[in-house]
Amino acid sequence: MNRHKNFIFHVALWLLIWSTAWIFSGSDFQFVGENGMALLFQILVIATLIYFTVPYLLLKKKYTLFTLVSIATIIVVTLVLTNIVSDPMLGSESTIGLGPGPGPGPRPGPGLGPKFEDGLPSDVVRRPPSRFFINLLLIAIAYIIATLVEIFLLAQRKEEEIIINKNEALQTELKLLKSQINPHFLFNALNNIYALSAIDAGRTQKSISYLSDMLRYVLYECEQEIVPLYKEIDYIENYIKLFSLKSSKTYPINTSFSIEDQNVAIVPMLLIPFLENALKHSNIEKINGTFINLKISSTSDNVNFELENSKPDFKVVTDDVGGIGIDNVKKRLAILYPNRHELSINETSKAFKVNLKLQLHE
Repeated sequence: MNRHKNFIFHVALWLLIWSTAWIFSGSDFQFVGENGMALLFQILVIATLIYFTVPYLLLKKKYTLFTLVSIATIIVVTLVLTNIVSDPMLGSESTIGLGPGPGPGPRPGPGLGPKFEDGLPSDVVRRPPSRFFINLLLIAIAYIIATLVEIFLLAQRKEEEIIINKNEALQTELKLLKSQINPHFLFNALNNIYALSAIDAGRTQKSISYLSDMLRYVLYECEQEIVPLYKEIDYIENYIKLFSLKSSKTYPINTSFSIEDQNVAIVPMLLIPFLENALKHSNIEKINGTFINLKISSTSDNVNFELENSKPDFKVVTDDVGGIGIDNVKKRLAILYPNRHELSINETSKAFKVNLKLQLHE
């Protein structure tokens, strides 16, 4: 279908060019008779280019064969056009005042008429270019212009394909990253509920309610590319509540949220892996000498996430499941917020600190 459009474009282009030339020639219909066949043969070589040499040679990278076929096509078409069209004003063997027979004036003889410095008479009329040369120029120009346009369009289509393929690859990678997040989250949540069920049946029911809200968010809201920030914060709060129900004691988890516009949009499930990591490695269940401080602030243009958690004196033994959260977030940030995020993770002898700054708009 694109080839048909390209062919129509070139035909319209040359109709416009020849129509303009006809208008400037005084709209003489003799001009049409003398040059109409040239236009038809230009259309013929353009059709050959678009429907044969480009798809079967140029697109298949047969550049040498494409060049040879193109040159042969131009020459053959020019020869056919020259033999069909006979113009008495171009390509004629007779010229004014030359040859046998009467002419418009006497033939210049030796010493007659004014001369140039090199001795040639100034009234000798030069022969005009041959019809073959004129036709060759017309056909070659049409073919070259059509080739350049086709190359430009091919390059443009190639660039579009690269962009489409890149976007598809990014979408595939994002889906893979999300598929890594959800099972990891579900595993941790079920572990928490299992531990709670042995302690208090009433709090187990509450935890199931929190889990239900969280699963609804993960399964439905997270299918969207972006979500309101308040939904992400609700998810974080439910996660902390679910975790806190594991014990009757109060965990030293401090949160602070300063949100100018709760509907500001953010990529879902981007912040929770940091909290998961803090709960897992801070030894927060010890309570004494441990802490987790979470602060989220935002304006209409940016989001600032700060998380600091205590570092235990001895390495906490954890389950072998997971470990992909932070790397997952880094990959998503690189894809979704390229050159629009700052992530710093610092470690001291007493604490881990994460600071993430997101610029929401380019």
